[in-house]
Amino acid sequence: MAYDFDTLINRWGTDSVKWDGLTERFGRQDLISMWVADMDFASPPEVVEALQRRVAQGVYGYTRRPENYFIALANWQKARHSWDMDPDWGAHAPGVVASLNLLIQTFTEPGDKVMIQPPVYPPFYGAIRNNGRKVVENPLAFDGTRYTMDLEDASKKLMNGVKMVILCSPHNPVGRVWTRAELTRFGELCLSYGALVVSDEIHADLIYPQYIHTPFAAISEDFADHSFTCVSPSKTFNLAGFHTSAVVIPNPSMRKQYLDTLGRLSLNFTQPLAATAFMTAYQQGGPWLDDLLQYLQVNLAVVEKFMMDPAFPIRVIHPEGTYLVWLDFHQLGLLGKDLDRFILAEAGLALDEGYIFGAAGDGFQRMNIACPRIVLQQGLDSLKSAVLTRQPG
Repeated sequence: MAYDFDTLINRWGTDSVKWDGLTERFGRQDLISMWVADMDFASPPEVVEALQRRVAQGVYGYTRRPENYFIALANWQKARHSWDMDPDWGAHAPGVVASLNLLIQTFTEPGDKVMIQPPVYPPFYGAIRNNGRKVVENPLAFDGTRYTMDLEDASKKLMNGVKMVILCSPHNPVGRVWTRAELTRFGELCLSYGALVVSDEIHADLIYPQYIHTPFAAISEDFADHSFTCVSPSKTFNLAGFHTSAVVIPNPSMRKQYLDTLGRLSLNFTQPLAATAFMTAYQQGGPWLDDLLQYLQVNLAVVEKFMMDPAFPIRVIHPEGTYLVWLDFHQLGLLGKDLDRFILAEAGLALDEGYIFGAAGDGFQRMNIACPRIVLQQGLDSLKSAVLTRQPG
């Protein structure tokens, strides 16, 4: 590969949430950190070099959004996902989680119902509850191997007055890349009951071979007219610290409402370095991403081969996308805090606890495999040692 993903980068002392924040998050520092969803790889060198040139200029005053800012995003969506996104549909957001909150505030009222599909990214719950809305859960169906949407349950929930649905596509943490057929059936249900769809597609570029990401809004004009698509270069190119993203809103009336909310909160601003990173990533990051996906594919194969022994009590829920792996620990016989203690105290790992993604996540843990292979192997070896110590037979 043309790009290097094997070099260990020391992130200690950089105020990294993933590493310097271990004690605050888990109560101890001596852990192999494989939790929060950022990568331990350097961003594309093209992005780093563009940032260095911008920094060297030395003046970081008020900055307007470049004219081709959303053109860069639209070109990326067309090239990567065959979506004919109009650049005029783009609107700024100070991060995808921020955009979820802004959309909830703009298009629902306190007390309204917002539906999600657990186990799912924990900030979905916060965005709903913290804004005084009611969480409606449409749990994913799980057959022990693969997750699917429970459309019968979704229909029952939607008919009871759900105003908005937050769709996680691809799904975090279970790794599903929803098919066009699944999204179509789900979207038709939402529209039939008058529910707006917020499609969080932050992991859309991180798709494994054989699978295809379909932007929700690309399926039909009706879907586009009743939806908001949240996108960002943050996961794809390891730029989460810039807190820059976009909301694609084809409906002009709804786009104006959203922009009015941004204006009232004085959030429609541009940070010079964030703009540079955003545009450079989408304009020049394709070859780097291609290499990254190859590297992640091998990392995933390492994990799945490691867990393949039928006697080993941990199962991998095969991800179709993302660099996050949903691990099933039910055969170990531990749940809740007991499983947490095992992972921390005996395995020496920092993973994301399954239950923070909803009650259906208890007995699972989420592992981030976007790290140099030597770190991944250390984490797996530490986990295996802990399991064998616990079950010496």
